[in-house]
Amino acid sequence: MNSSYDLIVLGAGSGGLAAAKRAASYGARVAIVEGDRVGGTCVIRGCVPKKLLVYGSAYKHLLADAASYGWEIEGIRRNPSTLLANVRAEVDRLNQLHLGFLEKAGVELVRGWGCFEDGHTVAVGERRLGAERILIAVGGRPQRPAIPGAELGWVSDEMFLLEQLPERLVVVGAGFIACEFACILNGLGVAVTQLVRGNHLLRGFDLEAAKAVQEGMEQEGIEIRFAHSPAAITGSAGNLSVHTEAGEIIPCGGVLLATGRRPFLEGLRLEAAAIATEANRIPVDSEQRTNVPHIYAVGDVTDRINLTPVAIDEGRAFADSVYGTSPRQVDHSLVACAVFSQPELASVGLSEEEAIQRHGPGGVRVHRARFRPMSQALPARGPRVLLKLVVELESGKVLGCHMVGEHSAEIIQMAAIAIGMGATKADFDRTMALHPSVAEEFVTMPN
Repeated sequence: MNSSYDLIVLGAGSGGLAAAKRAASYGARVAIVEGDRVGGTCVIRGCVPKKLLVYGSAYKHLLADAASYGWEIEGIRRNPSTLLANVRAEVDRLNQLHLGFLEKAGVELVRGWGCFEDGHTVAVGERRLGAERILIAVGGRPQRPAIPGAELGWVSDEMFLLEQLPERLVVVGAGFIACEFACILNGLGVAVTQLVRGNHLLRGFDLEAAKAVQEGMEQEGIEIRFAHSPAAITGSAGNLSVHTEAGEIIPCGGVLLATGRRPFLEGLRLEAAAIATEANRIPVDSEQRTNVPHIYAVGDVTDRINLTPVAIDEGRAFADSVYGTSPRQVDHSLVACAVFSQPELASVGLSEEEAIQRHGPGGVRVHRARFRPMSQALPARGPRVLLKLVVELESGKVLGCHMVGEHSAEIIQMAAIAIGMGATKADFDRTMALHPSVAEEFVTMPN
């Protein structure tokens, strides 16, 4: 069976869905090919279910603080299985919504795994789909370390399929997925040991902010072992042992291997369309084009900034430029990001280390505030928040804005607008404080 379209999109995740629906709105005949559930990593096995688990695990802290606010709660009993089931039900609901959105947009969903037959043809099982243009938006997949017994561990995708949690779990990794799940599991009553190959968490983030996250995690009882790497995993499901390169043996009920993700290129047969790859990714230009002019790629498969909003904007920019009347390119230079650890970290712009590297040690001034937030005044516990502005000394321009603490992502999202408009420290200082709030500290920091 052969079919012809203006556009074929490979992958029904955030970027592919955004591109397909936007292109269809301009009148293009669009097919989207997906061998898994519609919604992609973010909706099915990433941001959305993860954030729901974060909310669920945070009740440990809320309930612990309740007495200081006059709420006497007795007979508390945790049941992570209920939370896990409810999260899966919400994911099912969102999956159905996305199916409806595609139908409403007039995009044909072709179920199955697609691969290239040539530059204009995609094979999906027995079907052959032809198109003037093709967009690759297949995203990425978790990768396991090359150690014996790695198949005994879980990757992040599998954490959302669990129906119950072990009493003790080892998390391998130092990135945002590792830290987020370490905090989620700790909040749900699991004893967590986190193995980190290097000497600090969250590579790529501001070091001081990452250190503040580490302090908060350790205060909550998460055991973080730096300069530790797994050498092997042995045992059977529910009764595992992690053997470290230092010769230690750590018994546990499960292992989360949060050791990175990579673009999902397997099975695409890119060579049939002469699509170039580089370091296991698909390089593209500023207009999302691959080396083949009529074939494009967006999102994690390009391995640039692997964030859902970036993939969505790339997909829409592609459709606006190719099928719409307002061509545009995505600005990747200033992208806010967050780690939904406990405490939460959010950031936009340059870290202190990046700013010093660009402008020299004498060209940067750092302003910071570190204190216990009012929400913790009565319980008198919990980590202190950190607010930090990195400023270019000569111009006064704010180069980076970082926060560790409750609601960091919500606050930094608004700060990103000011940073994007080129705000200076004087602009922050002129802004009247909203009191009492944590965010007011950003506009009251002394010079």
